[in-house]
Amino acid sequence: MTATPIRLGVIGLGVMGRRTFDQALRHPDFEVTFAADANPKLVDELQAAHPGIPFLAPTEFPDHVDAIYIATPPAWHACYALLALNHGIAVFCEKPLAVDLAEGREMVAAGGVTAVNFPLSDTNATLYLEDVIPDAGELLGVDVRMTFPQWPRSFQAPAAWVGERAEGGFVREVFSHFAYLTDRLVGPIRTVEATVDYPETGSEVAARGLLRAGEVPVQVSGYAGVAAAESYEWILWGTRRSYRLLNWTQLSFSDGGDWQPIDLAGGGSGAESTRLSLFAEAVRGRRPANLADFADALRVQEAVEAFYR
Repeated sequence: MTATPIRLGVIGLGVMGRRTFDQALRHPDFEVTFAADANPKLVDELQAAHPGIPFLAPTEFPDHVDAIYIATPPAWHACYALLALNHGIAVFCEKPLAVDLAEGREMVAAGGVTAVNFPLSDTNATLYLEDVIPDAGELLGVDVRMTFPQWPRSFQAPAAWVGERAEGGFVREVFSHFAYLTDRLVGPIRTVEATVDYPETGSEVAARGLLRAGEVPVQVSGYAGVAAAESYEWILWGTRRSYRLLNWTQLSFSDGGDWQPIDLAGGGSGAESTRLSLFAEAVRGRRPANLADFADALRVQEAVEAFYR
């Protein structure tokens, strides 16, 4: 039996962790009962702003916790997730699930209530596409294209690991979103062949891949540090109708002519607050359709990490 509200611990208070921490403080389904981060300066700042919340070491789970949210660098996801799951604590984790595939598989095998924060899981664009894919006819392919004038992006600058090879790179950080979307809408995703190119130091500057979603071919290309606007493009090619998702929220279709915009009622995006609501449903025993779990995220991780092998 889970207490109401759900008692939540937040581990990792960087860009994503702080955003979800702030949302959880205001969310009617949650009570933040502890928080943790490896940066003592950040902990001191947040402790001063929130004196009623204990700030603990990441592995010091108090007895009064039902769930944790993990937003550490991905190499630490398995450590905290497995500790929680082995104590019957539900886990909501940032993507990617992990970097090490053995750890990702161990996280899935641990069972329990799990979720992964893929922002495309509950956007209006995703929900619309889920309804209209039969209108596309036979699915002939998916294209994913990404360009970045700089990597890491400016908002990621405080997280140095995002620009490093061991845990970062735009394939892990960005393509993973579109791998999840393709897996969900088209079929189980797997990598057939893929390569990345590296500069002298840092994460990849180019990535190319051929994957399959079920039996549908998926072509991936991405470039960082190029003279071009930042751009994210996902295209589903069908024999009767094709669909294009541009820059996360701009959805359009083609029946053979120019791309025509699709008006998405209520805007294009879900939010941390809506995914927290979905996670609350999962903790309370109702499996929400629009929230990824560890098994979903493992398929994405396997497809993504194949680029780096």
